[in-house]
Amino acid sequence: NKIAVIYRNYQNKPTINEIKKFYSFCKKKQIKFLISNYFDIAIKLNLDGFYVPSFNTKFFLQKNYHKKFLIVGSAHNIKEIKIKEKQNVKLIFLSPIFKTKKNKNFLGIIRFNNLSQITKKKVVALGGINTINIKKLKMTNAFGFSGISHIKKIVN
Repeated sequence: NKIAVIYRNYQNKPTINEIKKFYSFCKKKQIKFLISNYFDIAIKLNLDGFYVPSFNTKFFLQKNYHKKFLIVGSAHNIKEIKIKEKQNVKLIFLSPIFKTKKNKNFLGIIRFNNLSQITKKKVVALGGINTINIKKLKMTNAFGFSGISHIKKIVN
């Protein structure tokens, strides 16, 4: 029921105008808008939140943000889950749950559930989710799910 978009561009820092356009579009559609790796932009533009990728182990929460500001992060193993907890994220995207074209190593349902029980944070399933295996998510401890290709099919 709740949809959020995470803007990720690790090659080039986005311009303020670029982010304002995306944020404006999302607001009109009642979609939460988070930005990855550019906390300064998230705060400056008063965005809905911030995404901390698994490779970002240096970010530590600053207190200059609004009450409903959502901080989420991604993890693939126990070590990364513990880092995200220290970074005080509210949600952890745990991936990949299913096999993907890019990644033949995946968690599967049992390992996903075991890892999700390590933390008290809400865990979101990510990776390889499609129309065939989406029903399998009912067997997980996932708070929600995310999937670029699955969402593209719904939107188009």
